[in-house]
Amino acid sequence: VQLQASGGGLVQPGGSLRLNCRTSSAIFSRSDMYWYRRVPGKDREFVASIVSGGTVNYADSVKGRFTISRDNRLKTVYLQMNSLNSDDTAVYYCSMWQRYWGQGTQVTVSS
Repeated sequence: VQLQASGGGLVQPGGSLRLNCRTSSAIFSRSDMYWYRRVPGKDREFVASIVSGGTVNYADSVKGRFTISRDNRLKTVYLQMNSLNSDDTAVYYCSMWQRYWGQGTQVTVSS
């Protein structure tokens, strides 16, 4: 399974970004999808998840600011990130089943 994450970049505090994670996997619609992030020197941190049935879950640190969604027709999972702050600076990874991982996309929040 290959996962291709994109959408990262440099954004000012208070700004927004949308991350995308695309796959060609035929089982995407039946898969639970996750976003994690990692800051250098720290463990990987759970950010959000969306299961095949659509139920979502968020880390407390991003609740109310981030929204995870999916488009099964496009085989893509999204992470809409609003009200970004410096603590959100990290490499963001998408995952299928917490078993397959994308290459990561850098998000930097800085003025």
